[in-house]
Amino acid sequence: METELLEISPVLPSQDIARDVSWYEKYLGFKLLHQDKMYAVMRREKICIHLQWHADTEDDPLLGGSVIKIFVKHLQPIFNEFVERGTVQAEKLRLNTPWKTNEFGLYDLNKNAIFFVEDI
Repeated sequence: METELLEISPVLPSQDIARDVSWYEKYLGFKLLHQDKMYAVMRREKICIHLQWHADTEDDPLLGGSVIKIFVKHLQPIFNEFVERGTVQAEKLRLNTPWKTNEFGLYDLNKNAIFFVEDI
């Protein structure tokens, strides 16, 4: 069975999750799917936006490397491929996360984080 790429979701930096969730609801018509003090997930139709809190310090910049999440069906084949290529180490696979996903991540040459995520 092959991995099926389903969608890509940007993860945008935020200095105030509650404030930004309200803005996306009021001005862009997004609906909240999940929120805690550090992270929120919002959706409108087929578009999903994730907001992640950052301190805007040198160690935790608000701006800098981006984060994307590529949602897939059948995560294991693409993970196995990337382990074979030397892209990721086998211990990077996170199964049954508290937010109900299987996932792994890596950084590109520009320090952009790329996560492959399978909803469970």
